[in-house]
Amino acid sequence: MYKKARLLAGSMRLSHWVKNSFVLAPLLFSRGFYDPVQYSKALAAVISFCFFSSAVYIFNDLFDRKEDQKHPLKRDRPIASGKINTSEALSFLLILVLLGFILAVYLPGAFLRGEWLYLSFARPVDIPSRFLIVVLIYIGINGLYTLWLKHIAILDVMIISTGFVLRILAGSVMISVEPSHWLILCTIMISLFLGFSKRRTELVSIEQAGDTTRKVLQYYSVRFLDQAIAMVTAATFICYALYTVDDHTLKVLGSRAMLITVPSVIYGLFRYIYLIYHKKAAADPATLVCRDVPTLINLILWVVLCYVAVSYGNRLDPFQ
Repeated sequence: MYKKARLLAGSMRLSHWVKNSFVLAPLLFSRGFYDPVQYSKALAAVISFCFFSSAVYIFNDLFDRKEDQKHPLKRDRPIASGKINTSEALSFLLILVLLGFILAVYLPGAFLRGEWLYLSFARPVDIPSRFLIVVLIYIGINGLYTLWLKHIAILDVMIISTGFVLRILAGSVMISVEPSHWLILCTIMISLFLGFSKRRTELVSIEQAGDTTRKVLQYYSVRFLDQAIAMVTAATFICYALYTVDDHTLKVLGSRAMLITVPSVIYGLFRYIYLIYHKKAAADPATLVCRDVPTLINLILWVVLCYVAVSYGNRLDPFQ
């Protein structure tokens, strides 16, 4: 039983849950973390999104299990290796989706009442219907990605980018705040940056790893991906810089102190490029961010600087 539980947990790709931190961005940039109601809803949204994203990964592994069996690394995954059969995987997938919806509805109230340790399901909290719509769109788009869209060059990376944008929107509608259009654009650009970077590392490692399972790679070239990475890197920096000085940001935060976070973003982008070009890092972006110490320290520093800018911006803004 314990072994089966470990295999099921492994199929959830827990390391990828770091991507769901995007759901918290609207809470941070709207100063909502001072409001216990908004904080509880945002935290519940993150946790529920973790279950939804894991369900999507399991569906993808189920659909790709035959191809994954030919891959030198993916063949050891629980579903591809046959350690979890199809019926077990489908049942677990449905349980994760159901748990995601239940937690989204009941967790905010449990957090507010201090009952999160044992979860009182007696009093659900009304959550915005738009959150459920965003979740359904997320699941639907990822289902189409698994079945068809992942085989179409460029569009495959754009769909991955859409997943990050939907995370931002999920966090926004859950706490009823309007996200900055520059924040949305920045999310699109940085997710495209990560997507094209991942495709490049996969393309470069084809001969070494013998990976012939991702068919879309035959439509890419290293030269094209280098150009795409250069374009979205510049666009990411520009969108983020404009976000920090945007009128919407000034209205919400009362200052342009978010400018202090720009150097951290620049370092993070260049560090990632350094890793994939000079260190030849071929890990998944989520794994790479968590394992590279300078990147992890820089990420923590960025969060701290964001908190300082949001909380004490009026004292830091030289233009005030």
